[in-house]
Amino acid sequence: MIKPQYKNAAARFKALAHPARLQMLDLLRGGELCVCHLERALDRRQAYVSQQLMVLREAGLVTSRKEGLSVYYRINDGIILSQLDAVFGPKKENHPVILPACPCPNCTSEKGEA
Repeated sequence: MIKPQYKNAAARFKALAHPARLQMLDLLRGGELCVCHLERALDRRQAYVSQQLMVLREAGLVTSRKEGLSVYYRINDGIILSQLDAVFGPKKENHPVILPACPCPNCTSEKGEA
């Protein structure tokens, strides 16, 4: 019989075994982001981004919260942050990156201040 700890670890590794999900986690390790920001950063449709976020959420790697019409995601696991640092190096301080076509509050507030 396979112990639950191995099943959980396998689910986490499976969730990490996708380039788009790794990119999302890399973006999220700098802090919370809304779905629209992730859509623009990955240049993917909302349905695709949501599908990948669902896999990450089911693996226990991210959590979400809703604010108005926006859904925000953040990493829920400190171990994954260490693993991402080991793979990609330390996260740079310029978070979040301001995306020109992004309507999220992070991007629009920065555009308005400039």
